[in-house]
Amino acid sequence: MSEKSTRHWRESGARMRLAARCGCMGFLFCLWGGGAIGAENAAVEGQPLAANVGRLAQALEYLGAPIDSKLRRNLDLAARKRDSRRIQELLDPACLATLRINPEERVKASRGEAPARLRQGGYTPAILKIVNEAEVTKRLKLSSPQAGPVYSGMSKLSAFRMRQPDLRENENIEERDDRFLDVGLFTSRPMTEQLSGLAVEYAIALIYSSESGKREATLSFDIGQGTQDLGFRSELPILFDVLPAVETRLRVRDADGSPTMGRFLFLDRSGRVHPPQPKRLSPDFFFQKHIYRADGEIALLSPGEYTMFYGRGPEYRWQRRRVVIPEAESHEIAVALERWIDPAKLGYLSGDHHIHAAGCAHYTQPSQGVDPDAMLRQVKGEALHVGCVLTWGPGFDHQHKFFSSGADKVSEPMTVLKYDIEVSGFGSQALGHVCLLNLKEQIYPGADGHKDWPTWTLPVLEWAKAQGGVTGYAHSGSGLQVNAAAAAGRMLAKLDDNGDKTLDRDEARAGLLTEPFATIDADGNGRVTRDELTRSHDRVADRLPNVAIPELNGVGAQEIFVTAALGACDFISAMDTARLLEWNCWYHLLNCGMPVKVSGETDFPCMSGTRVGQGRVYVQTGRTDKVDFTKWCNQLAKGASYVSDGYGHAMEFKVNGVRAGDSVKLRQAGEVSVTAKVAFSSETPLEAAYGAVPQVSQRVVGDTVVMYADPPSPGEGGYRPSTRTVELVVNGRVVERRRVPADDTIHEISFEARIERSSWVALREIPQMHTNPVNVLVGGKPIRASRCSAQWCIDSIEHLWAVRGRRIADDERMAASVAYDRALKIYREIAGESPADR
Repeated sequence: MSEKSTRHWRESGARMRLAARCGCMGFLFCLWGGGAIGAENAAVEGQPLAANVGRLAQALEYLGAPIDSKLRRNLDLAARKRDSRRIQELLDPACLATLRINPEERVKASRGEAPARLRQGGYTPAILKIVNEAEVTKRLKLSSPQAGPVYSGMSKLSAFRMRQPDLRENENIEERDDRFLDVGLFTSRPMTEQLSGLAVEYAIALIYSSESGKREATLSFDIGQGTQDLGFRSELPILFDVLPAVETRLRVRDADGSPTMGRFLFLDRSGRVHPPQPKRLSPDFFFQKHIYRADGEIALLSPGEYTMFYGRGPEYRWQRRRVVIPEAESHEIAVALERWIDPAKLGYLSGDHHIHAAGCAHYTQPSQGVDPDAMLRQVKGEALHVGCVLTWGPGFDHQHKFFSSGADKVSEPMTVLKYDIEVSGFGSQALGHVCLLNLKEQIYPGADGHKDWPTWTLPVLEWAKAQGGVTGYAHSGSGLQVNAAAAAGRMLAKLDDNGDKTLDRDEARAGLLTEPFATIDADGNGRVTRDELTRSHDRVADRLPNVAIPELNGVGAQEIFVTAALGACDFISAMDTARLLEWNCWYHLLNCGMPVKVSGETDFPCMSGTRVGQGRVYVQTGRTDKVDFTKWCNQLAKGASYVSDGYGHAMEFKVNGVRAGDSVKLRQAGEVSVTAKVAFSSETPLEAAYGAVPQVSQRVVGDTVVMYADPPSPGEGGYRPSTRTVELVVNGRVVERRRVPADDTIHEISFEARIERSSWVALREIPQMHTNPVNVLVGGKPIRASRCSAQWCIDSIEHLWAVRGRRIADDERMAASVAYDRALKIYREIAGESPADR
């Protein structure tokens, strides 16, 4: 706390102690007991005014600022007598302002007699008297030029995805430095959202200040556009005396007793978040309701009662506690974090390979995003060991200066930050966004910063791999959605040789049907129509796997079929778009023997803005006291890992004792033994990223882009299933299941499976967790699991070239065409070596 603030606190002490004796600590005013010293009384019936004042008293009680007991008795007595004059005489001295609405519905504001006293860091209630000559029932609005967000830069799409559109209102585009207020009217029960139409009534304003000291602000009132009084008489300049907040020091201890970083959420009695989101600047992020604080750091809070939630990522319990901040200069709260699981003890280090420090929801004012210190706070606060901060289009030039060939200097032994790149917002994005990790150089040869990059992905991936990088596609499900009607139309146009707008069995045999012909032919007439094809595509869009050809019109894993076949792609991203879309594409590639692994990401704060690490990858590097980023990346590319939302785990997954990322070799078909240590949290947050929000269909489970249910209230409890179903998957098909208690405990499970031909084997729990596979190679043969999978890749490449090929620059299209043809040849050979599925 500054010397000026400390002096201000001491000078204010006597006044605060006097106010406390009146029973109204924290009020904007002090209610002294009555007398005809308020605003001029207005004629109004006593019974409805008494009811209004009774609700006002209840609301103030709820807000933690009750009316003085003696005044309350006098008000109750006047109410019983329905004496409207006496009620006004008693209450008017406590009003900050009187608002008069004339018959033309113009609003005029005048200063009341209540002292203009606020408390930094808290919402102070202030009583308003409304003389309603027009008897309107509109909504009263309160605003101030000193109110509003202190930032600008949140995109409309991000606000939509986060369901926080109000955070974009009145953004600080002008970079004003005097936005210290947050103002509004308390309209929750027992108060009302609109004026009653009564000639006189009282309302409650809530005023928050992020600064302390003497501060002048202007309050402005209206009941709709054009209702402000002429001559600015609806605007009321007030000099506020803002008392300092309580410096609340947080003592944060990890499960082992060591000091650490924690995630905190403070809610007042009305459910408002503290500190208010519109008043936050880095290192706190305005689009998050929580804050991160390391051991010994402070949060500025006003005196009062709060519900405090605290934890540190999904491996920890999200604990709840009632705290009371006293009238004091400082206060201390000690918390002990509790883990329910610690994969690092078994050698698994968690990471989010796709987070951003600029763009989407991040600040463009007052800076182009945030710096490494702020990002490390996010990563450590969620107990991630690795955070890959990817520079992309927005703020590229500013963020590029943080790049280095190794871990950023802010990194700690067990929390590493590495700046790399996502090709997005420039270059090859039309063929899919790509994540490039462990780069030694960040700018493509011949490019000018983010300008003049290739317009397709293969050259970029090959450049990254040549310098020891690890490559993959971002937010993979984007563009992999199935449009049933469009896909059916394309199939009919391709296979209908005789032009009769139907397919017979012979015509259908030449294409990749989504279901057996007899299933699609609902009426059994030996021909399938476009409607029947559409219904079939729609049915299979909820199945995993399926062979419906996606639209390939997004920014996800679009060109992956080409680059995987040509050896340039290491991984496909998962956990931030719909699971079925991500995993279906991956399964088809694995069925063709492609060595593509799965890795977990959030695309924070674009696809998922609540927290980093909502989608994450757990990479097995062995137990260590220091993260080796290069080793972590190499193990990720190898597939020695599993992806998860952090609330489901499959550690020590082995087939015949061989771990994920390696291969079992069998001389001939036979049985294999599958073992793992699995664990599931007893509580999973009610958020779309975790698939726990009710969904409309299987195809959207886990989608973080479109919300399919109302978001939970801040701090709300989670989804509590008693068990989870772990599935053994061989070549994309479930061969066995186990029900596992969701009880915060590690359970050892085992399966036996017969492997007839070379196959991949993995464990999953939809939508929370999936291991990378162990390949079981029989007789030295490569995996050729499905002719349909190979044909699906062929059809996808051909469709991609048809809809996206012309987006490749003219001088690059010939090389791209050659590469596409090479990939098609590879898949055709694989199809010829693969068994028929039907």
